[in-house]
Amino acid sequence: MMESLFSPNTQWVLLSTLILGMAAGMIGCLAYWKRQSLMSDALSHAALPGVVVAFALTGSKNMLVMIFGAAISALIGAWLIHWIRTSSRIKEDTAMGIILSVFFGFGIMMLTIVNRTSGGNQSGLDNFIFGQAASMVQKDVTTMLSLAILVIIVVTIAFKEWKLFLFDPDFARGLGLSSRLMNMVYNTVLVLVIVIGIQAVGVILMAALLIIPAVSARYWTNSFKWMVILSAIFGGGSGFAGTFISTLGKGWPTGPFIVVASSVLFTVSLVFGSQKGLLIQALQLRSQKRAQAETEPGWTSSPPAVRKGE
Repeated sequence: MMESLFSPNTQWVLLSTLILGMAAGMIGCLAYWKRQSLMSDALSHAALPGVVVAFALTGSKNMLVMIFGAAISALIGAWLIHWIRTSSRIKEDTAMGIILSVFFGFGIMMLTIVNRTSGGNQSGLDNFIFGQAASMVQKDVTTMLSLAILVIIVVTIAFKEWKLFLFDPDFARGLGLSSRLMNMVYNTVLVLVIVIGIQAVGVILMAALLIIPAVSARYWTNSFKWMVILSAIFGGGSGFAGTFISTLGKGWPTGPFIVVASSVLFTVSLVFGSQKGLLIQALQLRSQKRAQAETEPGWTSSPPAVRKGE
């Protein structure tokens, strides 16, 4: 077991999920402030049919081809969500729920059909449901690592533009920043993170790697810059820890362990976070009650004197 942990392939997998977690955490911050946390869940489920179709057409488990298929499927899902929202009275969250359910059901149906074909049951496509980082070969790891680094670079270079786009879109338009272009870039990097992470984390749990680190970081700071940094640290730490634990057992899925690691960080942030953490709120409430009591007439900090003979 320890020999496998020190193997070059395992170390590359750990590095790739670390970088993937960082990229997911940074994109998760953008989704959090756009109030589209459910979008990541919808698109991760919408990517499954593309993975299965790519395998069925090529007959081989090629990472680049599967990423391309997943990206097309997820982008179609994103376009359908936008179309449903703009052409009907259906709200955005309802449209996301519809696309999530329909695409995931279609993907499971196709996955069942492919697994019954000759050689389909040996394809390892089931790993895309809950994730299995240990099943990735070095070529898969290199592809995922390269694309994750690209996402981090895009978010970092355009940090000022993201801040304007999220918090002051009117001022951004006044400066000539195209909201359509920013939305296009946002959807592209969101889809890219999802499709490169579904083999490691799985389509069902990929949304957790995008949402939980960002929410956890929100309990520690009111600064957007530090929220992005902390979310990247939390996401990278969760990805590394979950992958490390999954390598300790044979066939252990990676996604659930990453989500559990993220949940531990969220629980710590929820209780001890310096911004609206439960412990901080309790202490502040106690301090406010004490300050209010001090301003009331007749309040004294020392006990009343006892008269002699009483």
